[in-house]
Amino acid sequence: MIDWPLAELLPHAGDMIFIDQILAFDDEQIHTCLTVKPNGLFSLPDGSLPAWVGIELMAQSVAAFAGCHARQRGDAVALGFLLGSRKFECNVESFPAGTELTIHGIRSLEDDNGMGVFECHINAPGIHATARLNVYRPPQAAHYLHEPAGVQS
Repeated sequence: MIDWPLAELLPHAGDMIFIDQILAFDDEQIHTCLTVKPNGLFSLPDGSLPAWVGIELMAQSVAAFAGCHARQRGDAVALGFLLGSRKFECNVESFPAGTELTIHGIRSLEDDNGMGVFECHINAPGIHATARLNVYRPPQAAHYLHEPAGVQS
């Protein structure tokens, strides 16, 4: 189990941090977990979590992987982007409240330009979800967040 606070490893804050804990990580993979809370941000009326939120759980696990490696190197946590997912499959429509989900992300590819591909899995008794995530961590992410002069939201 990793004792580093998730808020120091993810570029998320407060209720937007969905995973509860990093169980383990190494050079190529990460294991995280969470218990589905009935009053979560995306909870359904019955307290369950829609299965499509599994993509975000996988993405946050990949972000935690990057955050753990940044912390090991003594670097700041960098912003990254989920570009898309392929072949998201889940055998349930929602994750019941109280279910402990484990997420496993395995790096398939990562290049020097910040592009990466991760094979991800979510498991719990009777539950299995998989997806391949395409991610991008630009060298200078702040450049992507600045609005040109004169542009208003």
